[in-house]
Amino acid sequence: MKKIEDVLSDFKAGKLSEKEALKLISDAQTMDLGHTKIDRSRRGRTGVGEVVYGAGKTPAQILEIMEAIVSEGSPVLATRLSSDAMELLESKFPQGRANLIARTFSVGAENRESSEGFVAIVSAGTSDMPVAEEAKATLEFLGVNAECFYDCGVAGLHRLLENIGRIREAQVVIAVAGMEGALASVLAGLVKEPVIAVPTSVGYGASFGGIAALLSMMNSCANGVSVVNIDNGFGAAYNACLIAGKSRL
Repeated sequence: MKKIEDVLSDFKAGKLSEKEALKLISDAQTMDLGHTKIDRSRRGRTGVGEVVYGAGKTPAQILEIMEAIVSEGSPVLATRLSSDAMELLESKFPQGRANLIARTFSVGAENRESSEGFVAIVSAGTSDMPVAEEAKATLEFLGVNAECFYDCGVAGLHRLLENIGRIREAQVVIAVAGMEGALASVLAGLVKEPVIAVPTSVGYGASFGGIAALLSMMNSCANGVSVVNIDNGFGAAYNACLIAGKSRL
């Protein structure tokens, strides 16, 4: 498949008619697999190629999408994978990188300039680890350094304070918490960098599947807190990459 730049060069050189060039450019934008249309030009527009959301897709569909992207020499990350999908991908891509806790699988990684900075991922409890690990796996795929600080919830504030010195050195802080979601507000009152809050669905009945934490984080009285959706470790990591990398993407 010709790249758009090559099509334009051939058109300029008179090797292609306008109609032929338009057809090739249209074909270069997407790859139609029937059940999925892969966006070939996403990296050019946004700096990051396709990421596959695995929930709701069959293992066979996920594999077909991954194979199509890899065949074009592009890295790809899949999230929210079932155990069957993970097993299939591991068998087909032995060079891939699986994170069983995060339920992610990647082949290759986005090529970024190395940076000495890092994103701190701070989770309130062990039960929040799957979401925190999704953020970590995403940052690793995007070429951004990440350090995790687990089980630092405010129910035992000393656990957070033991790590606050290193956390303050981060370019961005991702706060992952369920229950009442207080961790984000506490962190934002202790660090000078942006805090991206991720409410999780962890908690007892009145947490309403993470809605309590979501509302608590959105109503934070601390400055510098932004909030993504419930359990959205991927979204938090992507935003952290935009902030930490500035023009990295």
